[in-house]
Amino acid sequence: MQQQILQLQQMIEGKRVAFIGAGVSHKELIEMFCRLGAQVTLCDKKKSLDEFGEYADTLKQLNIALSLGENYMDGFAGQDIIMRTPGFEYFTPQLQMAKQQGTFITSEMELFFQLCPCKKIAVTGSDGKTTTTSLIAAMLTQQGKTVHLGGNIGRALLPIIEQVQPEDVAVVELSSFQLISMQQSPEIAVVTNVTPNHLDHHKDMQEYIDAKRNLLIHQTADGKAVLGYENDVTRAMQQDVKGEFCWFTRLSEVDNGAFLRSDGMLCMAQGGTVTPVLHKDEVRLRGLHNIENLLAATAAVWGLVSVENIAQVGKTFAGVEHRIEPVRLLNGVQWYNDSIASSPTRTIAGLRSFEQKIIIIAGGYDKHIPYEPLAPEILQHVKVLILMGDTGPIIEKAVRACDGFAESGLVIEHAEDMKQAVEIAYRTAQSGDIVSLSPASASFDKYPNFEVRGRHFKDLVNSL
Repeated sequence: MQQQILQLQQMIEGKRVAFIGAGVSHKELIEMFCRLGAQVTLCDKKKSLDEFGEYADTLKQLNIALSLGENYMDGFAGQDIIMRTPGFEYFTPQLQMAKQQGTFITSEMELFFQLCPCKKIAVTGSDGKTTTTSLIAAMLTQQGKTVHLGGNIGRALLPIIEQVQPEDVAVVELSSFQLISMQQSPEIAVVTNVTPNHLDHHKDMQEYIDAKRNLLIHQTADGKAVLGYENDVTRAMQQDVKGEFCWFTRLSEVDNGAFLRSDGMLCMAQGGTVTPVLHKDEVRLRGLHNIENLLAATAAVWGLVSVENIAQVGKTFAGVEHRIEPVRLLNGVQWYNDSIASSPTRTIAGLRSFEQKIIIIAGGYDKHIPYEPLAPEILQHVKVLILMGDTGPIIEKAVRACDGFAESGLVIEHAEDMKQAVEIAYRTAQSGDIVSLSPASASFDKYPNFEVRGRHFKDLVNSL
């Protein structure tokens, strides 16, 4: 048994451990913790064992204690350890009360950071996290490294801790929900940008920023930080850096970091030397925001991956599902799935990727973030705006109040649901048009996550 498993066993053997929810990662961990001798309680909103489907048999076989239904948090009482899922708010009173009473509050990713024997590279930010994380992983893989991809993407890493070797690299994407309670930072930290997001869960913008800062503030002098130069919040995070740091930017030429040169070359500047990597026209990913993601990834792996391998990934990496993902060309109309665009800044980045005015489907769950900055971008880049969901009227109000709306020629349509929105777009679009699902909103009014929303959109488009 490897040292990290022994450490975990010493930590949990004989201890009372409560898991909040039985998502994919917790299902693996519940079995693992039972095997290592923990006394496990599952706290879940589900009202009965039957609602767990096939997993109910596993719970019975493992003899898991259950705290279910409306008062499921009663199961927090008397626990030694509580395993929090990222979707469960850290400052929930019942959880904080348990903490005050001496319960150790942690999570899959926090324990992985504690036990991981190899170098960790982590990415956070309001936009660009997944693509940047995926690019970093692809570059390291191209270099011949064994990469463990996890956090918000990939898989849960704690269940495979036995497989992680000291010479490997763990590459993780972390959300503010994961970071808010983190007490350890990675060796290499990347913060893409920080703009208003998830303000329905965080008490204010400062709490959201502070959660992101946790990626940096526990680093040592041996650490490295890669920060977005053009974002005021990330630029200010330079004061949190204890070790090496560099910028990434496509709008400025910096002397310490990755940048887009005026001749179109992506370059890395370090120690007075500027190294060209590849030309932006060679980059396979669509959109200037993806140039930024590629620059961030380049800065992160600089010194670990050769220039040739960085360039090779830039030329061949085709993107990640739900991120300006081409869906179908039908009757001369190109359809794109940009379901990841769950905030105005993401939608703006997507709109700027096209050289013509497009048709977009927008709206969804209300995260209480402002839509005024999106309005002028819609007037500039959109010909038909199809709105749905809770934020549909909010987006429309911002657009109609924006200077230039009357003369913009923008057509606004409303849909009851995704099916009707796709039908309206299909009826409206003519050969040569572009249609993109670019919601500028979260999915939770109608879908469990943006992936399910995006796949539903693709199914509807592919069935036209």
